[in-house]
Amino acid sequence: MPIVQMCNLVPVALTVGSNKIVQTVSIPHPLGDPTKSSEEQYKLRYHLVGVALNALTTDINEQTVFKS
Repeated sequence: MPIVQMCNLVPVALTVGSNKIVQTVSIPHPLGDPTKSSEEQYKLRYHLVGVALNALTTDINEQTVFKS
């Protein structure tokens, strides 16, 4: 089963062996930014989930970081 790890600490994810990594915003708010409006946060989350879904369907042979 393919797994995508969404995190902002990419070096840690690489060290522990995650194979598909989506870089997120920050440690306390990985999928949002409390300084933004609700509409802007929705757009950000929608985009990040889209990147993660793309990562799930992408064939890879080595650890890959999907930039957002």
